[in-house]
Amino acid sequence: MMKNLLPALALGLSSISSMAALATPAHADDKKSVQLHVRGSIVNFGETTLKVKMREGETVDVALSDGWKLASVANAKVTDIKPGDFVGIASMPKESGGDGALEVLIFPPAMKGAGEGSYGWDLKPDSSMTNATVADAVKGVDGRTVTVTYHGKEKKIAIPDGTPVVTIAPATNDDLVPGAVVFIAAEKGAAAPIAHQVIVGKNGVVPPM
Repeated sequence: MMKNLLPALALGLSSISSMAALATPAHADDKKSVQLHVRGSIVNFGETTLKVKMREGETVDVALSDGWKLASVANAKVTDIKPGDFVGIASMPKESGGDGALEVLIFPPAMKGAGEGSYGWDLKPDSSMTNATVADAVKGVDGRTVTVTYHGKEKKIAIPDGTPVVTIAPATNDDLVPGAVVFIAAEKGAAAPIAHQVIVGKNGVVPPM
């Protein structure tokens, strides 16, 4: 999957490689800015504003910063995950122990290391986001369980059947149509959330993070 996508990704790689903040959870001790996750569908796209109906039902105006970046997501498969890949996995504790994935993002090589670590996440209550490298072949991909490493730590995450698995793909402003699903890691602004990056769903694939 990644090999098939690389020729297309090369066209927008310089923009996509700067999308790291979209998958970088905010540190609890980061006093510089407050990160807000905007998940919902586009109501309207203007030159400097994206109006989004959030999944909770509220409609918000998101200010687009100067030089803001845009990308989409494309479907991938669990079998596309290889040792050495850098992935972002949202997961939750399982009743039987360990973590179970809610979604998996396979990063392009240019984004390796983006937001490395494991953090609290707000996809669902008690969920976390782990951005890490898939371990070696001996204890890396084993059936539907992946072992990842970050900052010298190791974590095993089960990937249940039906878990969305995606990778970053190019997008253009023409994809920002009413009804398209977006995920935005925005900065809290005085009047409105400020977006430096936007991930939009296209071709029937929605951002699962």
